[in-house]
Amino acid sequence: MHFKHPEILWGLFLLLIPILIHLLQLRRFKKTAFTNVKMLQQVVAESQKSRSLKKWLLLFTRMLLFTALIIAFTQPFFAKNTVFKNKETIIYLDNSFSMQAKKGNTSLLEVAVQEIVKNAPKNAPITLFTNNNTFSNTTIAAIQNDLLSLNFSQNQLPLEAITLKATALFSTASNSIKNLIVISDFQKNKEASLKPSKELNNYYIQLTPSKVENIAIDSIFYSPESNETTTIKIKLSASQDLENQPISVYNGDQLIAKTAAEFNNTKSASVTISLPENDLILGKIQLEDTGLNYDNQFFFSRNKKEKVRILEIYGVETGYLERIYTAEEFEYQKNSIAQLNYSLIESQHTIILNELEALPEALVQALHLFTQQGGTLIVIPNDDITITNYNTLLSNFGVKLNQKITTSQEITHINFDHPIYSNVFDQKVNNFQYPEVKTYYSLDAKQSPLLSYASNEPFLLGKRGFYFFTSPLSSELSNFKNSPLIVPTLYNMGVESLKQQELYYTVGKNNSVTIAVEGINDAVLKISNATNEYIPQQQSLNNKIVLNFNEVPSEDGLFTVKNKETNFKHLGFNYPRTESNLTYLDLENSKDIYTPTSISDLFDTLEKDDSKNELWKWFVILALLFGLIEIGIQKYLK
Repeated sequence: MHFKHPEILWGLFLLLIPILIHLLQLRRFKKTAFTNVKMLQQVVAESQKSRSLKKWLLLFTRMLLFTALIIAFTQPFFAKNTVFKNKETIIYLDNSFSMQAKKGNTSLLEVAVQEIVKNAPKNAPITLFTNNNTFSNTTIAAIQNDLLSLNFSQNQLPLEAITLKATALFSTASNSIKNLIVISDFQKNKEASLKPSKELNNYYIQLTPSKVENIAIDSIFYSPESNETTTIKIKLSASQDLENQPISVYNGDQLIAKTAAEFNNTKSASVTISLPENDLILGKIQLEDTGLNYDNQFFFSRNKKEKVRILEIYGVETGYLERIYTAEEFEYQKNSIAQLNYSLIESQHTIILNELEALPEALVQALHLFTQQGGTLIVIPNDDITITNYNTLLSNFGVKLNQKITTSQEITHINFDHPIYSNVFDQKVNNFQYPEVKTYYSLDAKQSPLLSYASNEPFLLGKRGFYFFTSPLSSELSNFKNSPLIVPTLYNMGVESLKQQELYYTVGKNNSVTIAVEGINDAVLKISNATNEYIPQQQSLNNKIVLNFNEVPSEDGLFTVKNKETNFKHLGFNYPRTESNLTYLDLENSKDIYTPTSISDLFDTLEKDDSKNELWKWFVILALLFGLIEIGIQKYLK
């Protein structure tokens, strides 16, 4: 038993007063002379040491009455020892997209919010955090409206991160009871590992949907293009076996395709859609599903293909490059070194130095700046160069020419893993008609070779942004121009210099987009849709700006890249589809955690653990009872 006011127990010493009164007969008897003998017969003689039953009963009754009253004023109660410790409560509420699953007709998130608002103590201090919000040192009453208007988030904190964040939010007091309440569906993914802290009271409440059913649009990608249309393939997945699922494809508000994805009683399907080749596409794919809402639509865009600007600087005009860089995809132009307009350099995506005997110092400096700002440089040497002159340029790329070698070599090795040759070969080719060179330059370099001689020395080396041929390509010294390798090699180098836009980007991922902005390098580009506008991270390069998307945008949809009133591109963003996989962890046999069946049960348990069984009312009743007993003794006991 515990007492709220134990100091009142000192009042029990007052019980000595009635004891003394009853034990010590303080009344003095006075002798009186009576002349009437009849009267004397009615007098009851009293002794100072009276021990009558009535007086003893009255003594005990009064003592018990006063004892009950004194104890009642101390407000006694029964309670667990934990009641007297300071308690801290932190709630993690999962608001990820998987919580859109329904329990009845209500999403799991709405069920959780309603249960918290209904059952949690309204004014008890708590901290509550979600995947994207934190409400510190507050009460349920104070944040009730925020909870009721809580939105779903694409973010999903791993369980380990939840524990770490909660630990940081708890105080450092060692004598307090720390309760961590995790309310989630506990979706199973690669980061879902149960490692609760042993220093916390871990309460994991798993919410489960009525039906585990969901259909999702997972991804889209280009299929091989035809001359008239562009074909895209749409991949879908389901949590249950299906026959088919209707889908619609829109360009803006216009319906351009409607078909059905054939699942054939499996959990995956794909469907192919043809789009007009040259039209601007502001695409949205839509399906109807009663599962999760966020993955029922998919946004994509296709802008008019931007041409790659290529400048050839030549010593002697050759003519073969313009047959590779055709006007359909490239803006190709050429200048002789003698008549070079240096102002053209900064506006190009790729510059080709084609067999120059010498490199002017001004050109070396301009090319160094050009590559630093993201341009691509391709160097084809002349047969008669000054090695030290070339090395002033090549040293910027970790390449050093040593000497010219006049021994013939065959080009026999292809680096099939290099990005330049990805999607070029169906299989690795070992035997082909080897191109041959009659002279080449030996060198020291850090770059990996794309093509090598039979001696394993490099014929072509480099990486994105810089490529160097170790031999001239003139017909007198090499037959490489007649090889099937020359077209994919030079073509892909040019295409690579301008990163083309993807069909779509993923919200929250580190995406980058290159925007050509000739003449306005200092512009600040924004992306916007009908409701929001963002300024992404951006880097100005040669007549282009590279936009980096990580934290923005925060929602899916179609966005326009613009500067003031000028629109440059349209981009489609989609949420990652990790939340679409409706498989869940089994918490039954987990250690160091409590798994209440519901939110209401948990708060009932916590309330009982923190409750006090008040006893003062019972002691008041006892005091009244002893008072009635005393009255009865006085009245009826003779």
